[in-house]
Amino acid sequence: MRLCTYTRIASIKLVQLVKFLFNRLVVSVLSLMFEAKKFISRNSPAMKTKLTQFRDLLKVQCYAYRTVKSYSNCVAKFLMAFSAYKLEAVTEKNIANYIHHLVEKEGISASYQRQMLGAIGKYFELCEGRKLDLKHLYPKRNQNRLPKYLTKDEVRKMLDRTSNLKHRCILMLLYGAGFRLSEVLNVKITDVDSSSMRLMVRGSKGNKDRLVVLSETLLLELRKYFLQYKPNVFLFEGPKGGKYSSRSVQAIVKQAAQRAGISKPVTPHILRHSFATHLVESGIDIRYVQEMLGHNSIKTTQIYTHITDVAKGNLRSPLDML
Repeated sequence: MRLCTYTRIASIKLVQLVKFLFNRLVVSVLSLMFEAKKFISRNSPAMKTKLTQFRDLLKVQCYAYRTVKSYSNCVAKFLMAFSAYKLEAVTEKNIANYIHHLVEKEGISASYQRQMLGAIGKYFELCEGRKLDLKHLYPKRNQNRLPKYLTKDEVRKMLDRTSNLKHRCILMLLYGAGFRLSEVLNVKITDVDSSSMRLMVRGSKGNKDRLVVLSETLLLELRKYFLQYKPNVFLFEGPKGGKYSSRSVQAIVKQAAQRAGISKPVTPHILRHSFATHLVESGIDIRYVQEMLGHNSIKTTQIYTHITDVAKGNLRSPLDML
């Protein structure tokens, strides 16, 4: 009797196991089919032709390299989603439903939503000859987040504990001149003007040029660096020449922060935020900070004043006034 019971239980568990394995197999097969469909769509001649045409037209309009790349990626995603549709029949309502799906199901950020809409609108304008009204699909709520930054002591520790001369110069450029990551990679030897103590930033965000003050401390380190590494074109070059990689710079910053005992995440852009914050803290006119950062609007730069007012102790908690 007991043996029959054990046999029955074993049979039930075996059936359950078979069902479980079968369901897993079905899910795996469907997933592979979906990925295969995406791969075929992405690599189809029609898709490649459309994306090449779109990229070429963006380049003709002098869009920045990173904008061309990001817009192309967005349009590739959009075209795959609408591969079963004729694009001339796609309506603004269809696009609204697609954006709703991205927001609700994929949880895209507000900035990616704006980028996707900009790319879709530009694609239809340039490649399909249609101007779409997508303004109502842009996120309305502005996220007024204060930028993250480091204290002067934290920056000092990062520099002091970085023995590699090249790495230290990169950190100094990010913090001492407020460079963006892309600007560090693109700066050339000829952009360093020691006679006027200026750094030239060429073709930055929005295809703008600007002049930034050259730190005397940085100049001394750059002279030692130049004698040791002997770069040819770009100020910072890879082992085989050419531009230094963005991942290498990100790793340099991350490792320097770890050596300094900083537990919070630190990125190249946080060093740029620290540059701006410390300038405003020291009393530099906000308009000069705006110029050095390359901001179009003074409102973008004014966010640093909110940080520095609290940091300076200009504000007191009402609790301390009781």
